[in-house]
Amino acid sequence: MSQSPDRRTVLRGAALAGAAGFGLAACSPGDSGANASAVPDEPVDLGAAAEVPVGGAKLYREDRLVVSQPAKGTYKCFSAKCTHAGCILSDVEKKEGSCPCHGSRFDVTTGKVIQGPATEPLPEIPVKAKGGKLIAG
Repeated sequence: MSQSPDRRTVLRGAALAGAAGFGLAACSPGDSGANASAVPDEPVDLGAAAEVPVGGAKLYREDRLVVSQPAKGTYKCFSAKCTHAGCILSDVEKKEGSCPCHGSRFDVTTGKVIQGPATEPLPEIPVKAKGGKLIAG
């Protein structure tokens, strides 16, 4: 005669499966979700080009973008979505952007990784200054 699991065993298994699912959801990256694209689907108006300092950068957290101006009138734009786990960069100081999740740091003038655990550079996004405004994408 085969023995079926008792009620406690079944309930314990269901609880563990639910906890595992919750753990996966809790580890999902950033406030943008794991499936949010690192590259905008359509052009994004970032506002006044003058807000990006020469020799520095500005983080557009809501748009998931970071724009630098390495030389006057030259703009570089990159996704602000960390290539390690997908978190959005939390701040930019001078030419470095940092990820709050695992400490990756990026050069926001080139997109290159300065410090891991990320190994891939930030994806570059086309950007242009038009009528005093920055348009990315």
